[in-house]
Amino acid sequence: MANQGAKKRKEENARHMKNLLRVIIFCNVVYLLVRAGIFHSTFKWKHWLGLVLTSVAYFFPYKQLEGMAKPAYADDGDLLDGGFDMSTGGVCGYLHDVIYITCFVQLASIISDKFWYIYLVIPAFAGYQLFGLVKGFLPQGSEGAEEDEKTRKKREKMEKKASRGKFVKPRNR
Repeated sequence: MANQGAKKRKEENARHMKNLLRVIIFCNVVYLLVRAGIFHSTFKWKHWLGLVLTSVAYFFPYKQLEGMAKPAYADDGDLLDGGFDMSTGGVCGYLHDVIYITCFVQLASIISDKFWYIYLVIPAFAGYQLFGLVKGFLPQGSEGAEEDEKTRKKREKMEKKASRGKFVKPRNR
């Protein structure tokens, strides 16, 4: 019964990656059948370029997720780790978002080419996240602000208390 959690996560990750691959293949097949097959008279070079762009947008996040979901084995073949939990947020969630946005853009672009503008959400969100990260390193403007009498006294009291050393009373045995 050892490593039951790792075995379960390995199976869940394999199932999840298989379903994700099915979604990607389904979107590509529908796009090619409808856009290139049915609406072939309006299928131009920019649509081929869009297909290449979406294929790249599928490939890199999928490969990253596949690497994260890969289980780790010991030298003797025992399962050590079942892989990363795909249901967590963070980078894993962002990679899933890129894949799902790509699916939506690819399928919606069958209706109108204006749906390609939705792809701007990805770099806009990345810029927003980077701005929040950089903002954390910038100095805050509160250093030169006036402090009221109560806050000043409290700060002085804490500084005075901190400047006094702590006396440690030795134990007698």
